Amino acid sequence: MMELPENKKIILYDGVCFFCNDWILKIIAKDNKDVFRFAALQSEEGKAVLQYIGIPNHDLNSVVLYIPGVAYYTKMNAIARIGKEIGGLFSLLSLVTILPKSMQKYLYNYVARNRYLWFGKSETCLLPPKEIITKFL
Repeated sequence: MMELPENKKIILYDGVCFFCNDWILKIIAKDNKDVFRFAALQSEEGKAVLQYIGIPNHDLNSVVLYIPGVAYYTKMNAIARIGKEIGGLFSLLSLVTILPKSMQKYLYNYVARNRYLWFGKSETCLLPPKEIITKFL
């Protein structure tokens, strides 16, 4: 396993999804406490983290929040925890946890199935701008 940055929470995301990339840039802009580091699920670093925590890397329909030495969260649970950590309007994302689990699963999977159709995708993972490259594994 590669060396992970100390005291950082890792967000794994779909690196070819324009919607996902846009959200990652929004999270970075609001991450005033420098809590997060990022890796595309398709990247070697992302695959290594998935393997380390025991998630099959063929499931690229999930965002993953990994808190080293603590736990990992996927899909709506990851989104809610990320939103709560960032605060402000993002903390409203944590409200999804009041929905029944079946509704959370349905909503997440609906967006995940349609994100490429609605927002598009790239053939390869998008490269982060130079100003924020240090935020990525």
